[in-house]
Amino acid sequence: MNRPLEGKIIVITGATGRLGTAFCNAVLEAGANLVATDLDKPATQQKLRALHDAFGQDRVLPLAVDTTNKESLDSCAEAAVARFGRVDALVNNAYPRNANYGRRFEEVTYEDLVENVGLHAGGYFLACQRFLELFKRQGHGNIVNMSSIYGVIAPRFGIYAGTEMTMPVEYAVIKAGVVHLTKYIASYHRGHGMRIRCNAISPGGIRDGQPQEFLDRYNASATSKGMLDPKDINGALIFLLSDASEYVNGQNIVVDDGWTL
Repeated sequence: MNRPLEGKIIVITGATGRLGTAFCNAVLEAGANLVATDLDKPATQQKLRALHDAFGQDRVLPLAVDTTNKESLDSCAEAAVARFGRVDALVNNAYPRNANYGRRFEEVTYEDLVENVGLHAGGYFLACQRFLELFKRQGHGNIVNMSSIYGVIAPRFGIYAGTEMTMPVEYAVIKAGVVHLTKYIASYHRGHGMRIRCNAISPGGIRDGQPQEFLDRYNASATSKGMLDPKDINGALIFLLSDASEYVNGQNIVVDDGWTL
């Protein structure tokens, strides 16, 4: 069996979401040991315990972590090192947002925009900052930030016509910022004698019960499949976490079945 992450220690935030669940299973199947983190809520913690039970306590450390809280992130890093001795990589996959997130452009308040950008992009920044302290002490580390096709191109609003869906302005601002945060971190830490790198993945749309009329419009711009399943992103993640991407740094890999062409 091919296990390209054999023995690596991976921290994944937002571990119980659609992508997070797929990521956790993928890295474990690839041989990694996993620190699976999510918010301290009954539903998320139950999912983390199920992952722990399925793969064994020797390989999975489930933790309640708030990516917008410095002490919570520092405690996560300390717990990971206490259990596994080091951390090889952080996958920034959490998706924090407030109750008003996702409104149409005209309805978004300044306060909500600022809060949501702070929670999401700010949380990515904080997680990177805190784990980079550990990576610098170790002399090595790897970060993968989750962005989006809408961090790369302008929204195609026509595909939402006739539905209750929209593409939130907060999302566009956040995900574009994540791409450049990734490049900033990669550039900032190169040339210091440490093996530290930072890359991003920008998935296309992920199937999640969207209306058929939307799916038809979306899929018409893709190469073959169109809207993706969470597992379709796993290959890019495993590549960036593995030694096969040792010299890939500051890059953004778009996985979208050609949708942005």
